[in-house]
Amino acid sequence: MKKNSKYQRPSWDEYFIGMANYVGTRATCDRGRSGCVIVREKRVISTGYVGSPPGLPHCDEVGHDMHMVINEDGTKSEHCIRTIHAEQNAMIQAARFGVPLEGATIYCKMVLCHVCAKLAITAGIKRVVAEMDYHASARSKEMLKRAGVKLEILNKKVEKYSKQ
Repeated sequence: MKKNSKYQRPSWDEYFIGMANYVGTRATCDRGRSGCVIVREKRVISTGYVGSPPGLPHCDEVGHDMHMVINEDGTKSEHCIRTIHAEQNAMIQAARFGVPLEGATIYCKMVLCHVCAKLAITAGIKRVVAEMDYHASARSKEMLKRAGVKLEILNKKVEKYSKQ
């Protein structure tokens, strides 16, 4: 007997973005509690979250390691360099355990930074799904496009960091 249910299953993209958000609850920097999930053929092959390298202190324990950056347009911004990005962590975890990323999709909170975009392209990732845009994503978007990596942004919100 078929049950008439109004429950709406999430799409695969919503499902994996939800997983990435949950992975981000393990993050150890309050400026960027984000997570990442890498998927191939609808199966999770790696995860990562914002945190310090193993054995090194976390922002939540000792504070941020802030550095000033002068952007191309002359504006200045501060970035914490104590931790690695969730996307970097997920790609590194895959490498540590011998999991190839060729043809995979990476799910993340926001559009990749230019360093993460270069790593994803080099690792063979073919699709990036971001929950929202990143205020400094123009270079990343151009690189991904030129490399033939499909980028999908699920909503129009732009992630901005508070100054700390």
